[in-house]
Amino acid sequence: MRVLCVDPGEKRIGLAVSDPSGTIARPLTILEHRSREVDAREIVHLAESLGVGLIVVGVPYTWNGTIGPAARRALRLADAIREVGSITVMTWDESGSSRRAQALLQEMHASRKKRREPLDHRAAAIILQDFLDIQADLKTKPTHKPDTEDDEESQKA
Repeated sequence: MRVLCVDPGEKRIGLAVSDPSGTIARPLTILEHRSREVDAREIVHLAESLGVGLIVVGVPYTWNGTIGPAARRALRLADAIREVGSITVMTWDESGSSRRAQALLQEMHASRKKRREPLDHRAAAIILQDFLDIQADLKTKPTHKPDTEDDEESQKA
């Protein structure tokens, strides 16, 4: 399933999308923030045009996991997206994604010009890749199934 990630900021909204299998994230685009309702409609329209089955909205929780002003704005955007469209919307902790995007550009020896460009869509790709990796881990973790003999023994006791 293709997933769209939204990294909302005060001025810009970074978007990233996964491949159709929901395995690999890539930066998509940056939207200029206008109003919550307009942003939500634009995000839903884009998601529908890409055939997205899930929208993940990054929420910047504070260092101790509480909801600050930026997290409240992100949660309100997630609610607005739910109201506008029929695609499932989830929230995901995006704390530190912009710093990680900047560090990644430095590791890649990107030019100063490239590093000064807005990182919003790259941060969205980092958030989305984290989400996709954890979802894949959850799918591949073995579940414990009791041996039939052990199960029968415990029932007799």
